[in-house]
Amino acid sequence: MLSEAIQDYLKAIYKLQLAGGAVSTSALAEAMGVAAPSATGMVKRLAGLKLVRHHPYRGVLLTKAGEKVALEVVRHHRLLELYLAEALGYPWDKVHEEAERLEHVISEEFEEKIFQALGQPTRDPHGDPIPGKDGTVAAEEHDRLSDLPPGASGVIRQVSDSDAEMLRYLGARGLVPDAAVKVLEKAPFNGPITVQTGKTSHVLGRDLARHVWVEAGPKEES
Repeated sequence: MLSEAIQDYLKAIYKLQLAGGAVSTSALAEAMGVAAPSATGMVKRLAGLKLVRHHPYRGVLLTKAGEKVALEVVRHHRLLELYLAEALGYPWDKVHEEAERLEHVISEEFEEKIFQALGQPTRDPHGDPIPGKDGTVAAEEHDRLSDLPPGASGVIRQVSDSDAEMLRYLGARGLVPDAAVKVLEKAPFNGPITVQTGKTSHVLGRDLARHVWVEAGPKEES
């Protein structure tokens, strides 16, 4: 049995790898909220367990064994988030913290029962893909809302769950997975972006819009 700390580090490395390949110990320390020496010590421990490959000044990468553990924890987490939201009525801005506490303790049998009870879902409440039992993850490449040009429209597929307050703000404006969205206007010099959901328009900071991913449709002719 691997400790919760080891599992948390592997999950963090997995997520950081998705964003940019090999993971620096400084980025890992920031993600885990620890001092750099603590992260370095854990990386050495993970390397000794053959869960990561670490080359000084070149970053950290998960081995196949490390990725398997990380994906199992991610699967637990995202299934729990969906269960909390759909079965227990938790708002989407509160499921992340609860799932963090529960992801290490549920059994594989309980995980499977959740999976079947929810209808074999493929995405969590924030639109993140739920890894399969075999460790496969659906490949999805969507555009950030902040990168779409004026006139572009599409369907929101993912929203970052990194900040509960941000989720409440976006949720109150209907900017949630599966909602249709259209870009009305983009101010120059990295200014705000005006979008429409339903019949309502909203002005979003460009930084906030970067946390929303959209499956874009064809741009409307002007």
